[in-house]
Amino acid sequence: MVLFGLLLLPILLLLLLLYFIVRPRPINIPIKNRHLAIAKQAASEGARISLLARSVDQLQKAKESICQAYEVEVSIFSADVRDYDAVERAIKEAGPIDVLVVNHGVYYVEEFETQGLDVMKTMIDVNLMGSFNVIKAALPLMKDKKDKGPASIALMSSMAGQAGIYGFAAYSATKFGLRGLAEALQQELLGVKRACTIFPPVTETSGIEQAREKMPEITKIILESSPGMKAEEVGKITIQGIKSGSFSIPCRLDGQAVAIATAGLSPQTSFLMASIEVVFAGLFRFLALLLQWRGYEIIEKYNYSHKKQQVE
Repeated sequence: MVLFGLLLLPILLLLLLLYFIVRPRPINIPIKNRHLAIAKQAASEGARISLLARSVDQLQKAKESICQAYEVEVSIFSADVRDYDAVERAIKEAGPIDVLVVNHGVYYVEEFETQGLDVMKTMIDVNLMGSFNVIKAALPLMKDKKDKGPASIALMSSMAGQAGIYGFAAYSATKFGLRGLAEALQQELLGVKRACTIFPPVTETSGIEQAREKMPEITKIILESSPGMKAEEVGKITIQGIKSGSFSIPCRLDGQAVAIATAGLSPQTSFLMASIEVVFAGLFRFLALLLQWRGYEIIEKYNYSHKKQQVE
């Protein structure tokens, strides 16, 4: 134990030195009175809100709901994120955005072998290309805005963007893509602007209820061990993470463990979290393997039981 401590000390000292030399500088992102593209949680912080979605009726309902609860400015814009020209027009009309939250997405849960290529393409076009379109349209205005204070681009990924899950092959591919996009943007925006990625678990929305109807039984069994979160909880954690200037924003204790196990080359502005990632990387990798093996066990048991029923 003493030998381990002696070996660990120089590693931590070296990490501390490198951290203060090459780390991304921590930036706190102010929210109040700033132009922020997210909903109620941002409104509770005093932000000006711009909402972009396809459905005018849903946008109007969202605006009325926010305005009834908070005295903030809310603007709505109808556009399909797959249509770059429409997105660009909407964002130019909205004006420079201080904090852009790319929160759209669709998911269809089905085994890769049986899922149609048209369904996969829809997820890629909306989740990934749609994110490219929104950021591409907003970034020039964010850079040229008169207020040169800190700004942020937040991408809503998923825990399925940290680890692949049975039935989520195409969806996971799009969410892993958002993480790569955020890591690259973080380097390009180094200075007063930041990129970050949020990794929520299954979120309790009407969308997940619809997905459960066609979800493979194996996926349902696997997800039973990970209860969902309310959208309001995810929203609160998202805003706090953006304000702190964090790059990786997990949403629960298990999400934090997965974030540490999958940290890789992701940026880290907190010395405490960087130290935890270095010191406990092996432990969390071991726990991740146990979780993975448990998933494989569930799949093998289900397949065996299913084949046995077919024989009988």
